[in-house]
Amino acid sequence: MKIRLAAALVGLAIGLIVPALAQQKDTVEPKTAQEIRALEMKYDEAFNRSDAAAVAGLFTEDAVVGTPHGTFHGRQAIEKDYAKHDFQDYHSKNLFTNVDRVIAVGNEVRSIGRWSDTIQDSGVIKQVDGHYSMVWAREGDTWKIRRHTWDINVH
Repeated sequence: MKIRLAAALVGLAIGLIVPALAQQKDTVEPKTAQEIRALEMKYDEAFNRSDAAAVAGLFTEDAVVGTPHGTFHGRQAIEKDYAKHDFQDYHSKNLFTNVDRVIAVGNEVRSIGRWSDTIQDSGVIKQVDGHYSMVWAREGDTWKIRRHTWDINVH
């Protein structure tokens, strides 16, 4: 009887510890999460100034951006896309990102959330929103965006 009780207690302990360890594996230090959230605010600010160079400066040199209108490789191509697509063609001007989660992925950090914006499409003002994911990599003493993907809903 004692052996069964001991085995049950060990099984219960393992059942509680394994999920806790799994959760810890993808947690990010609060300081890092705060840095990522601050950088995403800088992203929004640069975007809302229509400053393609400042937005692109937040990306690594080899970054990849996947959008509904194409995939762009490298900081220079990313800057050109923001300048043409977001700022010239659609006059985006009110981007707001809401970070839902910041998690560790190996040596990188992923931020996941929602975004909303106001665009002008063929002279008509439209509200758009969607979900996004950014993968952040350490570059020197700061974080830079290595991968960025998003979807879009037009209202």
